[in-house]
Amino acid sequence: MNLTETYIRRVAEELKLQPKQVYSTAALLNEGATVPFIARYRKEATGSIDEVAITQIRDRITQLAELDARRESIVKSLEERKLLTEALKKAVAAAETITKLEDIYAPYRPKRRTRATIAKEAGLDPLAEILWKQDPAIDPLKEAEPFINKEKEIETADKALAGARDILAERISDDATAREKIRQFFRDRAEISSKLVKSKEAEAAKFKDYFEWKEMLSQAPSHRVLAMRRGEKEGFLMVRIQPPEDEAIRLLNSLFVQGSSASSKQIALTVTDSYQRLLGPAIEVEMRLESKKKADEEAIRVFSENLRELLLAPALGQKNVLALDPGFRTGCKVTVLDAQGKLLTNCVIYPDKSDGERREAAEVIRKLCSHFKIEAIAIGNGTAGRETDAFVRALKLPASIAIVMVNESGASIYSASEVAREEFPDHDITVRGSVSIGRRLMDPLAELVKLDPKSIGVGQYQHDVDQNALKRSLDDVVMSCVNGVGVEVNTASKQLLTYVSGLGPALAESIINYRNQNGPFKSRQELLKVPRLGAKAYEQAAGFLRIRGGENPLDASAVHPERYPIVESMAKDVACKPGDFLKDSILRSKIQINRYVNDSTGVGLPTLQDILSELAKPGRDPRAKFELFSFAEGISEIKHLQPGMKLPGIVTNVTAFGAFVDIGVHQDGLVHISQLSDNFVKNPAEVVKVQDKVMVTVTEVDPERKRIALSMKSHPEIGPRGPRGEGGPRKGGGTPQRSFSSSSSSSGGGFNAFAQAFDKARTN
Repeated sequence: MNLTETYIRRVAEELKLQPKQVYSTAALLNEGATVPFIARYRKEATGSIDEVAITQIRDRITQLAELDARRESIVKSLEERKLLTEALKKAVAAAETITKLEDIYAPYRPKRRTRATIAKEAGLDPLAEILWKQDPAIDPLKEAEPFINKEKEIETADKALAGARDILAERISDDATAREKIRQFFRDRAEISSKLVKSKEAEAAKFKDYFEWKEMLSQAPSHRVLAMRRGEKEGFLMVRIQPPEDEAIRLLNSLFVQGSSASSKQIALTVTDSYQRLLGPAIEVEMRLESKKKADEEAIRVFSENLRELLLAPALGQKNVLALDPGFRTGCKVTVLDAQGKLLTNCVIYPDKSDGERREAAEVIRKLCSHFKIEAIAIGNGTAGRETDAFVRALKLPASIAIVMVNESGASIYSASEVAREEFPDHDITVRGSVSIGRRLMDPLAELVKLDPKSIGVGQYQHDVDQNALKRSLDDVVMSCVNGVGVEVNTASKQLLTYVSGLGPALAESIINYRNQNGPFKSRQELLKVPRLGAKAYEQAAGFLRIRGGENPLDASAVHPERYPIVESMAKDVACKPGDFLKDSILRSKIQINRYVNDSTGVGLPTLQDILSELAKPGRDPRAKFELFSFAEGISEIKHLQPGMKLPGIVTNVTAFGAFVDIGVHQDGLVHISQLSDNFVKNPAEVVKVQDKVMVTVTEVDPERKRIALSMKSHPEIGPRGPRGEGGPRKGGGTPQRSFSSSSSSSGGGFNAFAQAFDKARTN
């Protein structure tokens, strides 16, 4: 990572940080420190900036380095072709963005054989220069006559003028000022539009909203941009981004046309041709890329936020769990897990086939609960989930056994994965899926890290965005969550250890192998005996790894081993052992932390305050406390729903246009953004998060198309509404009658708006 003063100063200005903070952070990253480690254990060096700021510093310096690499490449190309003048060199050096750099380079970029190059080969450059001066005293036709050359297919003066205009059209298109002005004009005035490809209406039904769609590009939300692009990619839509052409041409005329002479009229013709044939299409391509990048960033941000909420969902903790993966035809797959998540036994029950099999299934569940001292039952929320939940609740098991519906999204992907086969080589995918459901209840984070985050289903158009950018962002989120919670090294899976700061797949596997060969780790220090785990990896990882019941009680906390001497010094000063601080608040109150500030070792008040917090609650889990949740009894299918019902639900996904809520009927309902609150909502994520427990009102139901419209308003309108959410009588009497078909508007909260948003989600 480049640590030049220019980079540091620029990033500091952009992020409103002190240069020292940026330099120290970049230096730590250069040394191999991870974002979680820097944020948690190097607060004095960075001024206590958080993970977001550290990530921004990392990414921005990388972008600036890429800009400089492109700058060097351009200079080298110009030098090799002997085109680099001092003025051009200064312009290239001063360019602060890739776009500006490419604009400067455009006239000199090696080009394929164009109409302009053909005209130049025909010797029309001098004529082009004559026209460019726009001398009112000349007659363009007379000036063109000497350039007639039948051998080069220039039979007339008009053809010579056309060739000269081709040369100038390319010059106008390559002009840096013209490109920037037209680029900004596109940003301000362009509309994005989509049309149905002829004869594709039946196949393109899911893109119906976009058969005739147009809106300002600057106002188009990310989900609509991505939906239109997907429709175009699949061959159903034609998408254009265009501003008013006449205004764009007038703008260019003001730059290049001088007066109204015959030569100026030639330049006016050139401007129109340049815009229509070269500059307009080129900037349209740029705007497509720019709007795609912007939409990607928003979609990735939404996905990352949702993923964080899902990973940090409350954990039941170490309990004996019975897990059921529901099924009608093939039965319910039952597994029993001990408090560490180890599979103890498994079987299949058939509670839905006959009275005899139902009684037999009930007896199996009762016996398993009794024999294995079951403390909680996890039931997958897929097909037959509510029926299985009702069956289990009817068994009248001890009240101490919690019965919980678990989101099984992605469980089937895990059960068929190499990870699952490695973990359970002797069991089929049905058993693996049931185990995954049980473990998700015990610790969602530990189980979900085994999946590719994209398969968890909390994103928005995740398959359409830049996959590298998406992976970087999601990996950052997973690493942040894993290290924020901490990892019990003696029970963690290889996948969980992989995300610990400083480790990765190879070291995670080495830790597992060492643990299998030597038994549980007794201390953090013992980690240094793991093959290939050196001092640097130990420094980065140790504070995030927990060893409960080990030789040193501090190993169960987030106090980093490098700071153990401070705790030992504190203990000595109050005449106790370091472990005593974990039990006795009176002893902790005697610590005068100012005495332990040491600038030479980088220990300041932020680190000391973190140490005291850890001593008070060693290894504390930052996740919220687990709370039981139950869906409404008797409501298990979409046919049971009626408008006006108030039901409890769990938020399963948050998008730019609203939130999806599981109300226990095997089909999530949509709370459109306009129905999330009594107040105006700009960003749904400000109101709800994934895994939030909410109370919703059913406003409309379409069983045939499996659509459920929900509201979180205190007084929602029930029944059909117009595209702006109108309801009740209109002026002139009568109530608006609306079908469930989509409307061209998507601004309001009626079923039309819902239908559009729902279809957008389905295109995902």
